[in-house]
Amino acid sequence: MHTPNLPAICPKRPAWNKGRLIDQKRPLLPKHVWAISDRLEISERIRDLALFNLANDSKFRGCDLVRLKVTDVFAAGQMKERASVLQSKIQNPVCLEITEGTRKSVSSWLKYPLMVGS
Repeated sequence: MHTPNLPAICPKRPAWNKGRLIDQKRPLLPKHVWAISDRLEISERIRDLALFNLANDSKFRGCDLVRLKVTDVFAAGQMKERASVLQSKIQNPVCLEITEGTRKSVSSWLKYPLMVGS
């Protein structure tokens, strides 16, 4: 059986990562963390500020952070100082210490009308 020769495929433009180093990103510097949290406070983005502070305190992966439930960090009418969460990738419980600023931002998010009753 005879197969016809196919024309060579020529890319129209170079690859987006040609010549770039694709690797793990550097961690944020403290001044960047403060700048992000200040801008979130000024723009009154309560949910984003609470999640940013939780992520900064916990160093969790994004999938573990969004799986957190209200009962993981809030019990008996007050915020917990420590919480234990099961990580999804390694299935190990990890103790999370919640700082005062994070407790304030999460408790203000929980007072938000859409979060009442969660």
